[in-house]
Amino acid sequence: MTSTIPAKTTPLPPGIFCPVISLFTDTRQQEVDYAASYQFFRYLIRSGVDGLVLAGTTAEAVLLSPSERQELLRTARRAAVDLGFDNYPLVAGISGQSVNETLRLADEARQAGADFGLLLPPSYWPKAVTKDVLIAFYTEIADSNLLPIIIYSFPAICNGVDMSSDLMATLAQHPNIVGVKLTCGNAGKVTRLTHEYSHDQFGVYAGSSDWLLPCLSGGGSGCVTGVANVFPKATVKLFALWKAGAVSEATRLQGLIALAERACKEGIAPTKFATAYFAGPAAGVPDLERFRPRRPYQPSSQAIRDWVVEVMQPLVEIESALPDVL
Repeated sequence: MTSTIPAKTTPLPPGIFCPVISLFTDTRQQEVDYAASYQFFRYLIRSGVDGLVLAGTTAEAVLLSPSERQELLRTARRAAVDLGFDNYPLVAGISGQSVNETLRLADEARQAGADFGLLLPPSYWPKAVTKDVLIAFYTEIADSNLLPIIIYSFPAICNGVDMSSDLMATLAQHPNIVGVKLTCGNAGKVTRLTHEYSHDQFGVYAGSSDWLLPCLSGGGSGCVTGVANVFPKATVKLFALWKAGAVSEATRLQGLIALAERACKEGIAPTKFATAYFAGPAAGVPDLERFRPRRPYQPSSQAIRDWVVEVMQPLVEIESALPDVL
């Protein structure tokens, strides 16, 4: 590593983080089902994921009210504490289009129990989002010291706003900016950033599990992946195999996970159906209706559901053979 900046006071731990889906009641209002959410949080934590991400893209964050975001964080914290994990890492999506909105979201997340804030760049007027705007935006949020900040790079949902590795390397020097989630899928950014910074200086995470091994081989620290809702143990196992040096076994499992993650890349509805079908019964949430997207968005067609089951089926035996951490 070439940088001499100090290690961050609160680095994000390495490993597998699950951006948790939101569960809703089968009513006209589709209220958040906190009882079912509590069960699902417990299931994921027992399965061994290293942390949970609340109010992220996979959670349909733009469809959640501020009070719902806060109560989900409190519910996740209670689930972790009840299992004996008093310091379990919780990451909260705090993405707003203005500094004002983002500071409010960060403060509310902190009060509700979040440990880190995951932050997309502003993108409503993409032509106005210059390098200077991005640096000023992230710096001002980080300067608030409300939460340690994780940069969230996802051009596909940000009107094409893409942050270069040079820009992120500049932001990484801030003492309260601790890492990045790269949903842009750019492995070159991984190797450039990890050449300059150690994990404790600035952690670099893949934004999906289908390129977890390429990220780790480039010096990355783990991933934040929607497929962990469906097969949390298998995803954790992949990370463990790599860390143990079992490269051949890890490579085989990476292939199976990459094939399964095709379903998650098709959108929120297939991801939620896959979670309901494969993980819901084991999590104690067998009701498929709890996993519907929030309206106006619609569930997957039967043809898509059949395809999801087909592409994910090869991981079922692996997942069922792995033990809980508790």
